Amino acid sequence: MLGKKLVTAQKRGETRALCLGLGMVVCSMMMYFFIGITIVPFYTKSVWTTETVCKVLKVSIKDQAPNSDGSEDEDVFPYPCLQVRVNLTASGQEVMLYATEDTLERNPKCSYVPEKSEKEVKAKIEKIASNFKNHQTVPCYYNPGGTQINVIHSRLYPPKGLLFVFLWPTLMFTGGCLIIFLVKISQYVSVLSAWQ
Repeated sequence: MLGKKLVTAQKRGETRALCLGLGMVVCSMMMYFFIGITIVPFYTKSVWTTETVCKVLKVSIKDQAPNSDGSEDEDVFPYPCLQVRVNLTASGQEVMLYATEDTLERNPKCSYVPEKSEKEVKAKIEKIASNFKNHQTVPCYYNPGGTQINVIHSRLYPPKGLLFVFLWPTLMFTGGCLIIFLVKISQYVSVLSAWQ
């Protein structure tokens, strides 16, 4: 009687462990899929792949406020426009420096585009401008293929960041496979011991 209860409890435990392992594998596959359709395209789309050093040539802030008369002017922004011109040491060209790939898409006339929720935007932009003025050389990324003449200060999704994003689903997948493997080994050993 006690043996039957022990076998039943063992089977329930094995079933739960198998469900946990399979659940971890399925969740990791869903995470891989989600990362593959959201983050990987941004990484592969970026043409700024080569890191170099840029020499800061000119830093300017254009204080621009929206028009009160309601007319649409494309050179008018609701925040001060920071423009940083640098000398690309790889080619010797004077180019515009942008904060990230996203900055160029959001506003190609400004080097830095603040988030909408940021408070004290002007103070932050002035601090960034003073940092560029104090450091005459900054690390930057450029396009070695030449399709994009501008440079960026930092990549949104660098290779190390992409590896870190894949770390958690990989650990979950490995853990799930390990649980399934251990349950199957346990079942195999119990069958062998039952035969003997």
